[in-house]
Amino acid sequence: MKEPYVNAYDYVLPVYKRFFDLIMAIFLLIITWPIWMVIAMLIRVETKGQVIYQTKRVGAGRKIFTLYKFRTMCVGADQIVGDMAHLNVYYQDESTAKALIFNKFEPDFRVTKMGNFLRISHLDELPQLVNVIKGEMSIVGNRPLECYEAEKLINRNETLRFDAPSGMTGLWQVQQYCNKRLMEHERIALDNQYAVEQSFGLDILILMKTIPVLFIWSKFSHNDQREVNN
Repeated sequence: MKEPYVNAYDYVLPVYKRFFDLIMAIFLLIITWPIWMVIAMLIRVETKGQVIYQTKRVGAGRKIFTLYKFRTMCVGADQIVGDMAHLNVYYQDESTAKALIFNKFEPDFRVTKMGNFLRISHLDELPQLVNVIKGEMSIVGNRPLECYEAEKLINRNETLRFDAPSGMTGLWQVQQYCNKRLMEHERIALDNQYAVEQSFGLDILILMKTIPVLFIWSKFSHNDQREVNN
């Protein structure tokens, strides 16, 4: 699948943002590479399969790219998502299940022990620094979506969020730590808000709010705070 959306368009990343992304990503890669080696070894010790999980995501301009992260689930986890609708935290009843855009499961029995640690410590996101260097993501932005999530938003004409870069952290992510039960429409609103208000000052503010989250991970379980595959 190269391009499922005929109305995809070019999003031009501001020069200041691209410069900031490159400096931050290269710096973080240099200081974290020993951690990468340890994580890779521990993943292979616990389960068979690839260390790096690759998945197609829809980012800025509704364009598809391959997102990288450390694998946190058992092999074949993607194949059983359809049987887990009742565990989606956005789920209300059978009549609304098919209309849901996002998946966030509690509990998620597909997550391995090592994967649980990687998720609550946010270390599973480290490989996305490669996406940032390639220009497919930014340090700060809206989370890139699964193709089926993006298609549902497009069908509902909720496309403003694609006028902003995909990010490793963003307005919705930091906000959910203040309110763990954000509704689906609230998440969409926050993504749209970032697309409209994006600026260097807002990015710095989001980063400042992200830093304490990285140090309080031990208080949360992955089922409370983390999105499956996101």
